Amino acid sequence: MTHDYMRMVFKLALKAKGLTNPNPMVGCVIVKDNKIVGKGFHKKAGLPHAEIEALEEAGEKAKGATLYVNLEPCCHYGRTPPCTKAIISAGIKKVYTAMLDPNPLNNGKGIKELKDNGIEVEVGILEEEAKKLNEVFIKYITQKIPFVTVKVAQSLDGKIATEKGESKWITSKESREFAKRLRDEVDAIMVGVNTVIKDNPLLNPSPKIMKWRPYYKIILDSKLRIPPQANIFSEGERKHIILATTKYVSKHKIDFFSKRAEVLICRDKEGRVDLKDLLKKLAQREISHLLIEGGGETIASALKEKIVDRVYFFISPKIIGGRDAITSVEGEGIKKLNEAISLKNIEVTRIGEDILILGYLKN
Repeated sequence: MTHDYMRMVFKLALKAKGLTNPNPMVGCVIVKDNKIVGKGFHKKAGLPHAEIEALEEAGEKAKGATLYVNLEPCCHYGRTPPCTKAIISAGIKKVYTAMLDPNPLNNGKGIKELKDNGIEVEVGILEEEAKKLNEVFIKYITQKIPFVTVKVAQSLDGKIATEKGESKWITSKESREFAKRLRDEVDAIMVGVNTVIKDNPLLNPSPKIMKWRPYYKIILDSKLRIPPQANIFSEGERKHIILATTKYVSKHKIDFFSKRAEVLICRDKEGRVDLKDLLKKLAQREISHLLIEGGGETIASALKEKIVDRVYFFISPKIIGGRDAITSVEGEGIKKLNEAISLKNIEVTRIGEDILILGYLKN
C-alpha cells in the first residue's frame, strides 16, 4: 500500500502543474488505521504547502498517523512557515517521503528535525518518479537557471513555413491545443525577433494562467528591431515583456522600448545575445521553466549552446519542399553525423493526424 499512497500523492501534486513555479509540485496524504484522514497539495507559491493542507483536513486524527509526501518537508522559513514543526506538533508518527529536497536550505535538514523529534522517516519511495515530477524545480534550485523546453511544429520534411513564409497551419488542431497546454506549464515563452516580425504573435497562455501568476514573454532581439506596434505590446503588460538585447544597441532605442517592456542587456556572443547569460538573468526573476517556440535560428542557437533540456517535435504528415522554405532548426548545422544531437528517454505518440516526438537532450 505504501507505493499506492505515494502514487496518490503524485496525482495530487500534478493538480497544480504549472501553477506552483518556482516552487515544486507537492502532494500529501495522511493515513490512519488504513484510512485516508487528510490530503492536500501545494496550489501556488505563497499558499500553504501540501502537508499543511493535509494536516488541517486530518485535524485530531493526525495524531499517531502516517504522512506520505513526495518531497522532504521543509524546515526553513520561505514564503510560508516550516512544515516540519506543524508535522511534529500534530503528533504524526511516521513520514514516508519520495526524495530529499534538493534545495540547499533544506536538503536533509527537514528529515533530521523530524527524526530528532521521534518521528520515524523513510526516504526513497518511488524516488525516480518523484524526480521526474519535479525535474523543473530540481534544475532551477540546484543550477540557478531555468529548465528549457523547445517546441517545434513542422512538416514531414522539416519545414515550419513555405518559402513565402506561410506557416498557418502546418500541424493539426489537436496538436495546437496540446501546444497551448504546454504554455500553461511554463513561466516564460521565448521567440526570436524574426518570429515576431513575420508572425506577429501574442504569445499568450490560457487566461487562467495570466490571472493566476506572472507570465513572461521574451524576445531575443540583439539589435532591437522589433516593431513598436507588435501584438505583444498590445495588452499593456510592460513588466512581463522582456526584450533581451546587447550593449551595442543605442540609448535612444533602449529608452524608447523601455516604455513598452523591460529591456534586458545581456552579454553578447558573436554579436548575438549570450543565451547562458540570459538564463542566469531569467532565473534571478524566478523564471524556472522557459519554453522556446522559434524560429529556426533561435532553436539552432539554443541547441548549439546546449541549454535545452527537452524537446517536443510535432510532425505533420505534409510535405512542403523548397530549398528556400524555412526549416525548424537552422543555423550552421553539423559537419559530421557523429556530431548530431541525440535524444534520450524518447516517447512517440499520435495527436490527431500528427506524430509527437518527446525527448531529452544528452547534454
